[in-house]
Amino acid sequence: MSKWLTNNLSKAKDLLAHAMTPVYRVINSALVVAVFMVVGLWLSGNGTNAGAFDLARILVPDEARHIVWSNGFGMLEQYKTANDSPTQMADSEIAAVLYNKSNPIPASLNSAKQQTVALLMPSVGQIQVKSISHLADRIPTSRIDPEALDSNLMGSIQNQRAVADFFEKKYKLDRAKIEEYVSNTILVAKEVNIDPVLLLAVISVESNFNPTTKSHAGAEGLMQVMTSVHKDKYDLYGGTTAAVKPEVNIRVGAYILKYLIATAGSLRNGLKYYVGAANAEHDGGYADKVLAERNRLISLCQNRPTNRVTLNGKDLRS
Repeated sequence: MSKWLTNNLSKAKDLLAHAMTPVYRVINSALVVAVFMVVGLWLSGNGTNAGAFDLARILVPDEARHIVWSNGFGMLEQYKTANDSPTQMADSEIAAVLYNKSNPIPASLNSAKQQTVALLMPSVGQIQVKSISHLADRIPTSRIDPEALDSNLMGSIQNQRAVADFFEKKYKLDRAKIEEYVSNTILVAKEVNIDPVLLLAVISVESNFNPTTKSHAGAEGLMQVMTSVHKDKYDLYGGTTAAVKPEVNIRVGAYILKYLIATAGSLRNGLKYYVGAANAEHDGGYADKVLAERNRLISLCQNRPTNRVTLNGKDLRS
């Protein structure tokens, strides 16, 4: 009996395998076609001429950023105006500094840039840290998208407090730490001449205000700067171990972002370059996320209730 069952089961398996053969062929053919289609789209760059970068950006976004930041000088060159004007020469020098082709930094430029700005945590302004303005100042303001410039919303202590409240609740952070990060960002923004609200939005999206965050590709700190690519910038601050220090990481990241905005020609494209999608059609929604967070902060500051007093029936701002 058992022998009969065994024989019948064997025959049934053979019949099933024979019946499924056409199905397997169809499935295998579909897989082959799908692979060829994916490879074809990959190599064509989906119309962006980005080629393999498009697929790499989707599968391994951190590595894509590394590609852009380590080889950005060549990738961004196509977007520059082809002329020999002084501005063009200055841009080449800036790019050389940014992409590990810099000349030694003059010792006279290493001192901290003095700032007179009201801070939520005043002690942050007393920290002795070398300025990066000697690099940032070489980027002409005329090349910066006006949207990326400081609108002075964060000049108000009340607005700084409102923003700190927002991030404290959003990320459940220690109040002293969030005030430190906000104050550092405002100070650096003044030093680099860029909008502090924009920097705060980038930090929020990049690291959720966690200074010890590190990606597997090597992006570190609040601004998620690629340490290995920009290790020469950290030499100014004693080496790459300073990459997790908020006052250092924000400076390096702010300078890089400013350069990319100037090179890309707009705030949105600068953010696209910053995330590593310079030569791709889409940035995976990164710029939209940063700009949405920035708009939330702007709205928070602009809609903050203002204390008023009246005098002879007229409203006076307190």
